[in-house]
Amino acid sequence: MGNKNELLQKIDEKYSKFSKGQKKLADFIREDYDKAAFLTAAKMGEEVGVSESTVVRFAMALGYEGYPGFQKALEELVRTKLNSIQRMEVTYGRISQGEILASVLQSDIEKIKMTMESIDHSVFELAVDTILNAKSIYIIGIRSCAPLASFLGFYLNLICEDVTAVNTNSSSEIFEQLIRIGEDDVIIGISFPRYSMRTLKALEFASNRKAKVITITDSVHSPMNLYSSCNLIARSDMASIVDSLVAPLSVINALVVALCMKKQKEVITTLEALEDIWDEYQVYSGDELNMVGDTVKMND
Repeated sequence: MGNKNELLQKIDEKYSKFSKGQKKLADFIREDYDKAAFLTAAKMGEEVGVSESTVVRFAMALGYEGYPGFQKALEELVRTKLNSIQRMEVTYGRISQGEILASVLQSDIEKIKMTMESIDHSVFELAVDTILNAKSIYIIGIRSCAPLASFLGFYLNLICEDVTAVNTNSSSEIFEQLIRIGEDDVIIGISFPRYSMRTLKALEFASNRKAKVITITDSVHSPMNLYSSCNLIARSDMASIVDSLVAPLSVINALVVALCMKKQKEVITTLEALEDIWDEYQVYSGDELNMVGDTVKMND
């Protein structure tokens, strides 16, 4: 994979000889190298479920004199970042062709379970209250996180009055849309590895203007949390070039439901008004499919 991914090469070459604990560490680094670079030996051991001494021995087994040298190699990996082709190469070492469907679905199930077990319910409630009390709401997500931001923006627009899903085509365009953000407002930043610098800069901009900052990201060690005091942690993973964002989407679903429960009357009023508008302007006329018995009937 080239010199800049020498660490992953070493892991691949030595993997079969690793102990059970060392294999856990190897898998963790393969999947979450962005996160691993920010951890001390003790924290990495805690994250993976092994002792600090196991982490140090793992570093030495890879040819480093100790953990500092190993961490430097991790930082270099994150600095250069894996491109999409290299991410696929990492995945090929974990999943065979015949196991893809079961492996990916099982991984998604596990990410939701881990998120359920670790998410801070008081932080979740704080996020709900912060959104409800905000004058204006801004949502930003870039690249693979853009659909999550769009999904959240769609539903928040039905619940709250002033919602902006920030258009992220360029950095200048982001700041143009955030120019009026202030202390009565909130920005929700969504970012997972590989973390977006544009999202981080947007959160910094909002924080500097005293706006509330909520993040939806994968770890307490995520750089997205630098400007946030309300961090919703949802586990993610990579499968080939595809970011698994099933758990983050579930957290967003929960946010929407919680907000709807808090504003039931307003949401019902909005939906009733929309139904009237849709009927008046024939929005779904001739464009709906209805099941009639075992057949599909086109509306006239």
